[in-house]
Amino acid sequence: MSWLLPVQATPTKMSQRFVPVIDARVRPVAMPQAGQVLPAQGQLSDRLQRPLRDLRVSLTDRCNFRCTYCMPKEVFDREYRFMPHSDLLSFEEITRLARVFVAHGVEKIRLTGGEPLLRKDLPSLVRMLAELTTPDGRSIDLALTTNASLLRRHAAALAEAGLKRVTASLDALDDDVFRRMNDVGFPVAAVLDGIDAAVQAGLPVKINMVVQRGVNEHQILPMARFCAERGHILRMIEYMDVGTTNGWRLDEVVPAAEMVAIINREIPLTPLEPNYSGEVARRWRYRDGAGEIGVVASVTQAFCRDCTRARLSIEGRLFLCLFASQGFDLRSLLRGGATDEQLSTAIAGIWGARADRYSELRGQSGREGPAKIEMSYIGG
Repeated sequence: MSWLLPVQATPTKMSQRFVPVIDARVRPVAMPQAGQVLPAQGQLSDRLQRPLRDLRVSLTDRCNFRCTYCMPKEVFDREYRFMPHSDLLSFEEITRLARVFVAHGVEKIRLTGGEPLLRKDLPSLVRMLAELTTPDGRSIDLALTTNASLLRRHAAALAEAGLKRVTASLDALDDDVFRRMNDVGFPVAAVLDGIDAAVQAGLPVKINMVVQRGVNEHQILPMARFCAERGHILRMIEYMDVGTTNGWRLDEVVPAAEMVAIINREIPLTPLEPNYSGEVARRWRYRDGAGEIGVVASVTQAFCRDCTRARLSIEGRLFLCLFASQGFDLRSLLRGGATDEQLSTAIAGIWGARADRYSELRGQSGREGPAKIEMSYIGG
């Protein structure tokens, strides 16, 4: 489309190591003109015929943890420059963009970060988004991903505002392991209390566990038993090369097949069919009826061909892949007077040109690609 204007970012000393928020690569999006404006509704498909179904909205680049696989403290230290609040999308801007995305087929919106519970007055945003409906009148699936450290304080208000479910990050039950992984000494008991608060507020909870060899793979079975006993769905995630600050190495990846085998030896499993087309996790149920687990295998079993996700960054840049090195600047359109129809046309053009499949192509080129956006900025 003629209104997509690629530009080359000017590398800085910092961006040679990683892509910080203040230097994230950006593609300007020109204002669509009258003759280019397309219908404001209608399902979109990209160049690989993948529909747009899911929108992840990052609310902040800040986090109170310094997880070694996401925000290592040697990079994200006291000198690190986070995004100033004035540059962040307002709740009204987020809701306006979300409305356009929903009109184009988005059925799920997930609020993420950083740690989204650090964003002030989050229930207000949840209330605004919960009012959105699909073109055929269905309410959207509105979820939150959090480290759960602040969930005890906010769970009831979020549920009352219209949040439908929570995904809590929990990489170990062993307190020493958990404290080492979050790298700020935060106790696992406080996270478990936050999860309990979500359940008490009536919010279904899934548990995300990033598994890293030599760090927490011995926690797989205890986590599986814990989640089965509590009625939570465990999602085990292969350690991924998101961003460039975490020192990712392939030999630190525990393959999804190995994770499943560890559990299956002790608690027999049976594979399940996907809940829907494009579901990221491969699902298994316990044969004894105690529940289910899932594995997210973006390294060893790439699912790019079914990916239906777009990601909206804290300051309004649209990313088409978790491993992207460049985003599209929608904030300039928002603050430049674009109508909803112009926003719709721009988003349709961006998604229609999409051909991202990083995980499928990983390693085939034999050389390192452009520096990737950090997970703390784009959301997991």
